[in-house]
Amino acid sequence: MSLLIRDAVASDTQIILDFIIELAVYEKAEHEVKTNVEETKEAIFGENSTVKALICELDGVAIGYAVYFYNYSTWLGKNGIYLEDLYVSETKRGVGAGKAMLKYLAKKALSENCGRFEWSCLDWNTPSREFYESLGAKSQDEWIGYRLEGDSLTSFANS
Repeated sequence: MSLLIRDAVASDTQIILDFIIELAVYEKAEHEVKTNVEETKEAIFGENSTVKALICELDGVAIGYAVYFYNYSTWLGKNGIYLEDLYVSETKRGVGAGKAMLKYLAKKALSENCGRFEWSCLDWNTPSREFYESLGAKSQDEWIGYRLEGDSLTSFANS
């Protein structure tokens, strides 16, 4: 059994989209996936993309992925890595793939002098929360996330 974490390439786009859909099903939100292969390819691999992706393979077969981008902390005066998605196929959990991808990104953050490596997790996702906390990650309970999207975004921008 051999795990490999590698940077995703454009030919991985369908695999990434398949994992996005698997993740959405797991999060009971499959109906919220609006993207397609072309949009996903442009967003991650397009000329002006600020998004990056990893593929985790087990014995040469993709079993998971991560999507991340760089953010900035004004207080630290440093970039950080924000993990948008981390997913391992349900049948392949427990082989160390999630931890390997997190460690890969943590090492990347350190090697690039980032001040933070952060992500969000749904409050009901107890197995993931327990996993993250077992690694030493701390939840940021004092922060409340806000979002404008769809009609609310359009309405506010045009008001």
